[in-house]
Amino acid sequence: MAYTVKSSERLRPSAADTETKALLYLMNFRDDSDEIFFFVVDFFNDLTGMNKMGDKLWDLQSKGDKQPSPYIIGTELVTLYKNFVSEFEFAYYIIFLGGVSSSLRIDDTLTRFGIDNIKSTAKPKLINGLRDECKKKTYIDDNDIDDTKIDQFLKKVYFVIDDQSKSEYVKKIIKLNPTIIPSEDTLVAIFNEIRDAQSGKKNASVVEGVTLVAPDEALNYGRHLIDKIFEFIKSIGLEQKFLKLFPAGYVINILSKDNRNWQESMDNICEIVFIHVIGHIILGKSLTVIELEEDDYSYMQKIFKQATLEDIKKQLTTALEIFIKNYYENDRELLNYLSGAISGIVVRLKNAADNKVLGNII
Repeated sequence: MAYTVKSSERLRPSAADTETKALLYLMNFRDDSDEIFFFVVDFFNDLTGMNKMGDKLWDLQSKGDKQPSPYIIGTELVTLYKNFVSEFEFAYYIIFLGGVSSSLRIDDTLTRFGIDNIKSTAKPKLINGLRDECKKKTYIDDNDIDDTKIDQFLKKVYFVIDDQSKSEYVKKIIKLNPTIIPSEDTLVAIFNEIRDAQSGKKNASVVEGVTLVAPDEALNYGRHLIDKIFEFIKSIGLEQKFLKLFPAGYVINILSKDNRNWQESMDNICEIVFIHVIGHIILGKSLTVIELEEDDYSYMQKIFKQATLEDIKKQLTTALEIFIKNYYENDRELLNYLSGAISGIVVRLKNAADNKVLGNII
């Protein structure tokens, strides 16, 4: 059994946006999203989901056009069909579309559907588009352009129409606390970071013409997403978990004190609140006290003069462990994540204390 990579492509920005929406769809908008462990970019297709064992594949082709005709949609199915007739077995064949014309669907309210929702007048046009495109491709054998095979393939195709904004995809994937939602611009900026990391995988290595004997060999070429994007999304999820302990009004008060336009800011919301917590731990004050007095700042300045940074870091690390144990059921992943920020925060507080501007931070 062998598979040769063909038809990899570079993307236009609009196409990259659509592929990122498709990525986020695979990550969190399917009932089986939790099964998908790797997301392979521009290898088998625009995007291919793969389970942890590497023996189950979700094949996805994405196109950003807003009103493609049934015939054009048929032509876009060609890379999915290429994989359908290949020696590798794909569990799902998904076409992710920016939109469709009114002539395609029986039920226009459905944005996720199979071939049974395609109008009888549209289906022949879609098949003709697929057939014509197959004939143009050197990587599809003429013997595979067969009515029976095409019919079997179409019964397996799942059509997905993009019906959400960039920000909505981000809200879903990182499970944002609905009471503490950043601005539209911030959510779009997060989307763009994911898009850029995804697009960057296309330059990881040349794969055109590569031959594989097993699907998981694709992971050897550095085009899968289980590192940078996942770490980014995981960090936002952990930050949201940390923030959920506090009432929304409490968090908003802290953020407003730091920056009245916090919703428009790209600053890390979690870090601002965490610095507030760190400061109160140092002072031994209740977290319910948001406004500190001048005496509090003077006392903190004295602490930073008398103790070394290493001693303060050790004390805060111990205090954080107790805090996580008491309020977050000893969540070690959250503890490790927040502990990684202590060193930088202590240095910032030390510099602020030396310059007598702690009030600008806490």
